[in-house]
Amino acid sequence: MFHKANSNLEICHSFAALKANKYTHVENCSSSVSKFILLGFPYTWEIRILCFSVFSGTYILTLIGNLCIICAVRCDHQLQTPMYILLANFSFLEIWFITSTVPNMLANFLSETNTISFSGCFLQFYFFFSMGTTETLFLSAMAFDRYLAICRPLHYPTVMTVQRCIRMGACCWLCGFLYFLLPIYLISQLPFCCLNKIDHFLCDPGPLIKLSCVPAPVTEIICAIYNSVLIFSTLLFITSSYTLVIRAVFRVPSAEGRHKAFSTCGSHLSVVSLFYGSIMVVYVSPTAGNPAGIQKYVTLFHSVLTPLFNPLIYSLRNKEMKEALRKLFKTVRFRQRPGRNL
Repeated sequence: MFHKANSNLEICHSFAALKANKYTHVENCSSSVSKFILLGFPYTWEIRILCFSVFSGTYILTLIGNLCIICAVRCDHQLQTPMYILLANFSFLEIWFITSTVPNMLANFLSETNTISFSGCFLQFYFFFSMGTTETLFLSAMAFDRYLAICRPLHYPTVMTVQRCIRMGACCWLCGFLYFLLPIYLISQLPFCCLNKIDHFLCDPGPLIKLSCVPAPVTEIICAIYNSVLIFSTLLFITSSYTLVIRAVFRVPSAEGRHKAFSTCGSHLSVVSLFYGSIMVVYVSPTAGNPAGIQKYVTLFHSVLTPLFNPLIYSLRNKEMKEALRKLFKTVRFRQRPGRNL
């Protein structure tokens, strides 16, 4: 009997020791995590060199395309209207959006370690999500601008002045960079295990939450709520605005007026479809149901390819923008002539 009691006591002590060791191990690991390893795309060296070349070209083309739109709006006085001011802001945002991920990804293609510091990881997380949030707000502002221009044309010049447009743009930037502060703070406070490998090419909330040594359902729910509120509220606002716009366009008597309105709105809707179609797959519930491979490729699409497509969509489908870009290229070509100062 005494032997049985002693055995039970030993089992209890052993269990308590194991439990204590577990939490001590968690504590030690969380205190030692000073960097993460981004697994990215584990291809062979030859394929990584090919990916580096392709994405370097994509990055350069994206910078050139969006800079061309900014310069066209800046240089052409006919484009200094609220719609094109918002578009220039959007192009400037796209430059920094792709810059928050691609340079680090390109460096990792050529590196064997693929490490990123703890602070660097959360800085990338903050800027990537803040600029993504700002993008949703600018798409909403552009939809509102088109609604006023087409559905309220008589009130448009007084309601959407250049000054109000600039204030609206500043509000988009400010709100975008404040919105995700709480989720980022909560994730940064999680205890991370010694296995600090992130199965992604950037610091994303889903893989980061999975690295936590303890379950974090509250943090995960808060992230899901933040993502869902942002995505669905702005998407509802944009679709409502364009539904009213399309109804108004069908009432326009002239075919030319309908074509111009559809051309402008078609560009915006194409960009909205590309952006929201990809982010809803990943970020409504960042840790639920999506395999890591799908998350990586969908994130790659909306973080690298949509900033490349946007200037193409806006320049090819907009007659005024095409004309402004043509003037800009003529000016640049004239200035580069070797004998123009002789």
